[in-house]
Amino acid sequence: MVSQITRGIKISVSTGFEGTYFKNYKLHFAFTYEITIENHSKDSVQLNSRHWEIYDSLNNTEVVDGEGVIGKKPVLKPGEKHTYSSGCLLSSPFGAMRGYYNMINFTTTKTFRVIIPAFRLSAPFALN
Repeated sequence: MVSQITRGIKISVSTGFEGTYFKNYKLHFAFTYEITIENHSKDSVQLNSRHWEIYDSLNNTEVVDGEGVIGKKPVLKPGEKHTYSSGCLLSSPFGAMRGYYNMINFTTTKTFRVIIPAFRLSAPFALN
C-alpha cells in the first residue's frame, strides 16, 4: 500500500491483479485498485474531479479526466473517510498509475489539488 498526504487529505492505495483475458483478439491484464481518502484537516472538503495517468510497460500512456469517482462527489467532514474500488486494463503485465483529485474546501471556498501517489500494477506471475 502507498499513501500520501496533501493539505491534510490522506490518499492510500492498494492494488490487486484480477487475471488475463482476450478482447478483440488481444491479451489484456486486468488490475483493481482500492483508494481510501481521509480528511485529516479541520475543514469539510468535496472531491469534484479526477485526473489519471495510466502507464504500461509497453510505453503506452492513457490520460483519463472525469467528474467525481465512480459516479460520486464525496463530501468529507474532518475525520471522515471515503473508500472506493475501481480498475483498469493494461496490454502488458506491468504498469503504474498516478494522478490527482481536484477538491474544494467549504470553509475557504477555494479549490485545491490532492496528489494520488504513484502506484505499481504488476501481475504476480510476471515478477522475477
